[in-house]
Amino acid sequence: MRMTRTRWVAYGAAALALLAGGQARAQVPHPADSWEFALEAGYLAKIRNNSPFDYRIAPVNLAWRSPATRDLWQSPDGGRLVLRHRVALVTEAIMRGPEHHYVAFSAAPSLELWSADRRTAGFFEIGGGFGFTNSKDVSGGQGQDLAFNWYTQGGVRRQLDDDLALTTALYFTHHSNLGMTDPNPGIDVLGVNFGVVWSFR
Repeated sequence: MRMTRTRWVAYGAAALALLAGGQARAQVPHPADSWEFALEAGYLAKIRNNSPFDYRIAPVNLAWRSPATRDLWQSPDGGRLVLRHRVALVTEAIMRGPEHHYVAFSAAPSLELWSADRRTAGFFEIGGGFGFTNSKDVSGGQGQDLAFNWYTQGGVRRQLDDDLALTTALYFTHHSNLGMTDPNPGIDVLGVNFGVVWSFR
């Protein structure tokens, strides 16, 4: 009789623990509903022959993301497709090419498709901005310091816990001065981009 009572007490305690854990989990905001900072770094290589220089660029971005501004889709089990906003301070070390660096701002909408367990998301971003390089007035290089940028990246995000995540993405960026100089060779580079994301509330 005592063994049966002990067993029922153990079952009841386990059920209460599971219920409490589920309630605590429900109180934690979805990762897409938090403000975030991300530190991203990558390596990009030239993919078009618009310049005679074989550009290699190492970007480091400090990015800010807003909470989701719109839910575009939700599944019955909790999957979500959301729209967020991303703004970034872009710093690029030009490893190969006449210029040495590029510093800019960029902004873009960010689409994120989240799994129901809130741990994994695919994302896609496309946007642009402007910044400054140290042009060298050489044929095939950038014609002036002011240069505009257009970028796109798509990748996967994995939550390590409620406030920390890692990202990996395929990353493309284009630089040009929109024809302000002639010639205007531009830069087109493609590569990989890795990031660490911190959420805060």
